[in-house]
Amino acid sequence: MTFKVVVGRRLTDAGMAVLEARRDLDMQVLHDPTEAEWHAALADAEACIAWTNRVDRAALAAAPRLRAVSRIGVGYDTVDITACSERGIAVMVANGSNDLSVAEHAMMLLLAVARRAVDIHNHVARDGGWWPQDGLRMVDLAGRKALVVGYGRIGTRVAQYLKAFKLDVAVLDPNFAPHRIAADGFRCVRDLHAGLAEADVVTLHCPLMPATHHLMDEAAFAAMKPGAILVNTARGPVVKQDALVEALRSGHLMGAGLDVLEVEPAIAGNPLLTLPNVVISPHSAASTKEGQDRMAVFAAQNMLDALDGKPDPAMMVNPWILQKG
Repeated sequence: MTFKVVVGRRLTDAGMAVLEARRDLDMQVLHDPTEAEWHAALADAEACIAWTNRVDRAALAAAPRLRAVSRIGVGYDTVDITACSERGIAVMVANGSNDLSVAEHAMMLLLAVARRAVDIHNHVARDGGWWPQDGLRMVDLAGRKALVVGYGRIGTRVAQYLKAFKLDVAVLDPNFAPHRIAADGFRCVRDLHAGLAEADVVTLHCPLMPATHHLMDEAAFAAMKPGAILVNTARGPVVKQDALVEALRSGHLMGAGLDVLEVEPAIAGNPLLTLPNVVISPHSAASTKEGQDRMAVFAAQNMLDALDGKPDPAMMVNPWILQKG
């Protein structure tokens, strides 16, 4: 028996080795396919590994034999979970593969903003200056208050790192009981705006869904403490960009560290690209060598497990489908 599988983008060598060790795969590896090429490849596929490739109703209509979708990473906003579940298609994510990498990156962005690392580097290395005329205007993190929005694997790590830096950490996540958050040594916040009003640092780690789209809007930024720092390593549309730009330009925020933007890749003319109090990376928080290898290996194994009829519920976005039939 041979399984026809499609890989939306070549995995790292570690991930490809997991797939190539199987002799029962008829595998097609794509490279930045167009939507039409992606749909054509799915026509007789039983499983796929998706990067940025969309698995929506149009893709599913082109894939009558599809049984499993494995995502490279832990996000799944490019996959129509409802449509997949209706067809009994397992949607797998690489849980546990990138939390360390993203959490470290979030701390890097926070420190870069708090210490104005990029702005000062450019002043010295690019412009030939030394001590800025307006002063360094850096701040310590210790003793300040932080709000972690989203308490999954990444948010949990970031909260621990912030605590190690001697910040007073609060957590906002309706999916976790207050006693669980308190047991970890953090304060529980239930009202976003109340939490924003107290926080010197706000770091976002929630998934993108209707309830979190533009979670950080004009009202949210107005509620934020003056001089606060925002870090976003979640998804770009969690933040309303126009509202963020205004908060930064007005000086209401000290700065922002962003791994994600509302529109990606960044387009020319995006005002965030020219603001001196912003540090931006290209949605690369998980992309350390180790992180990429972990994501690739997990994604490959998740797909194989699903094909073998034993998907790990802990890796499934829709484990309820296992109870059907």
